[in-house]
Amino acid sequence: QVQLVESGGGLVQAGGSLRLSCVASGRIFAAYGMGWFRQALGNEREFVAGISWRGDKISYADSVKGRFTISRDNAKNSLYLQMNSLKPEDTAVYFCATRSPEYYDRSFSASELYGYWGQGTQVTVSS
Repeated sequence: QVQLVESGGGLVQAGGSLRLSCVASGRIFAAYGMGWFRQALGNEREFVAGISWRGDKISYADSVKGRFTISRDNAKNSLYLQMNSLKPEDTAVYFCATRSPEYYDRSFSASELYGYWGQGTQVTVSS
């Protein structure tokens, strides 16, 4: 079992920044690929960013490229998402998720490959 807890969400004006954190407990965190997803009200969940367990593979959704940065600290069992130049359309509940090392070569955007999910943290960007 892996437990994930997100934090760092909140209300911010357009153009502002937030840093989301996700702390994992349970199984060995370091071996798992990690991802951030988000779900806006009335929309389906969508991929935001993903990172391999060594950090050598990183992927972003086109909508956040150049604005968001994903990182991880395996020593702290933590995953981060630095979000800059936020836009109202970034408003959503943000979830972190883990996936087994066997999916190392698979696309980060495939949500069905993630076995564990956090409860989410709300990000609201006002215009």
